[in-house]
Amino acid sequence: MAKYQILSPDGFTIEFDKAYYKSQKDALNSLTNWIERYRMQGYYSSRMYGRIDLSEIKNYCQFIKL
Repeated sequence: MAKYQILSPDGFTIEFDKAYYKSQKDALNSLTNWIERYRMQGYYSSRMYGRIDLSEIKNYCQFIKL
């Protein structure tokens, strides 16, 4: 059975209590929820890339199939 992991633009898992997801759908739902946490701020601040607009953040994340 495949497992999935999503890393933030800075290379960290988007949820510290979950190392992986059992389905691609669960992983994408978690990514959507993670992005929503930054909605009020309006951007994600990355050490490597600076400010990333929330509409672009998926392009900076890594989707890994384990």
